[in-house]
Amino acid sequence: MRAIGTSVDTLRPRSWTVRVRSAVASTVVLAVCLIAAGGALIGILYSSLESSARTAADTRAVQVSEQLETDRPAQIDESSLATDGQIGIVQVVDGSGAVTASSRADGGRPLSTVEVAPSTTRDLGRIEQAEDGDFWVTARGAETAAGPVTVLVGADREPVEKVVSTVAILLAIVGPVVVALVALATYRLVGAALSPVERIRTRVASISNKDLGERIPVPQSRDEIARLAVTMNRMLERLQAGQRAQQRFVSDASHELRSPLSTITAALELAAARPELIDASLIDESLLPEARRMRRLIEDLLLLARSDEKQSPLGAVDVDLDDVLYGEGKRIDAMTDLTVGTSIVPVRVTGDQPALARMVRNVVDNAVRHAVTRIELSCTPSGGSAVIVIDDDGPGIPEQQRERVFDRFVRLDASRTRDEGGAGLGLAIVAGTAAAHTGSVTVSRSPLGGARFEIRIPTHQPSGSKELT
Repeated sequence: MRAIGTSVDTLRPRSWTVRVRSAVASTVVLAVCLIAAGGALIGILYSSLESSARTAADTRAVQVSEQLETDRPAQIDESSLATDGQIGIVQVVDGSGAVTASSRADGGRPLSTVEVAPSTTRDLGRIEQAEDGDFWVTARGAETAAGPVTVLVGADREPVEKVVSTVAILLAIVGPVVVALVALATYRLVGAALSPVERIRTRVASISNKDLGERIPVPQSRDEIARLAVTMNRMLERLQAGQRAQQRFVSDASHELRSPLSTITAALELAAARPELIDASLIDESLLPEARRMRRLIEDLLLLARSDEKQSPLGAVDVDLDDVLYGEGKRIDAMTDLTVGTSIVPVRVTGDQPALARMVRNVVDNAVRHAVTRIELSCTPSGGSAVIVIDDDGPGIPEQQRERVFDRFVRLDASRTRDEGGAGLGLAIVAGTAAAHTGSVTVSRSPLGGARFEIRIPTHQPSGSKELT
């Protein structure tokens, strides 16, 4: 049964290779075209030869009838009664149906006894006689001294059919040969054209996760194969970059989780060895802070994972960003000694309210950590977008690092502790939230001397925005 199934599958075009499908398709198309063209050629050839033979018969009938106006049938010129490749028989038939003159010595049986009026030509169609042959017969009436007669001229069909048959046989022999040659040529040409693709496929198949740095040689030609090779190399570059980012992410995540886990594990092991040491101080100063830190880190990782998955919106609502920014200004003014300047204009967007609030808070907290004496918060509508600008008078961010600050687990200030600076996910969450709302975030130098973060969120969110909470 398996063998039968395999043989049946090989008969299905979907299981054929591109070379086979191309060869079969070209063969079928060519065969259909040759059959149609051959049929048309044979039809036109037959019609042309028939028309030529009938015209010759008409001309001969007129010629003989004109001679009969002055001569008797027995005096007709022999050349007028002679046959050739087109004229097969000539007869002069009187009113009684007797053959008075003929191209044949014995006269023969008349092709027809139909009487035609003088100077009138009539097509009698196809007439077949077993002993004489098969003819297209033309009849023309003539008036002689002995009375009216009918001139019958038969155009021989046999030469026409012989020529047409010969052409048909030649086409039947040459056609399959041409089809076979075209099929073979197509198979080989398509194979030669696809050989670079097969080499690319083989090369890509040989590249494993350990050697994503390998690249496919790009042909010198500027054709589809070269573009395919370039595209595959770009795909490999993206895969390599993704693999590196994933490895770095896993390494950093494990490193960030190791510290709180180590603290919690050490405290629990101490408590297991000496239960009397478990008190409120150990819990409040070691266990709970590290547990909360680990929970925040896990929540940040989950938030970034949802951002990467590009989830569809589940609860987009209207969000007043001016209220969010005003609340952050009041919070910072109450919690720190920094001078907080605000320039807030009412502006509303549609999106995930908790995610947008988290985005603004992360940028504000970053500014607070770096500011010396002052931060400024502004929110204005501009060109169909809500623009949030947060400035600080801190040391700023070097220009070559301004793109990198939005990567995950990046802390430019190595002197800060993790408790002070977090795990380096805050600005990555900002970039992910802005992108999820089809917006953007950029960093530049602030007029205050520090860093300026500018967030743009469209005021009308398309259906493709995402919820990140």
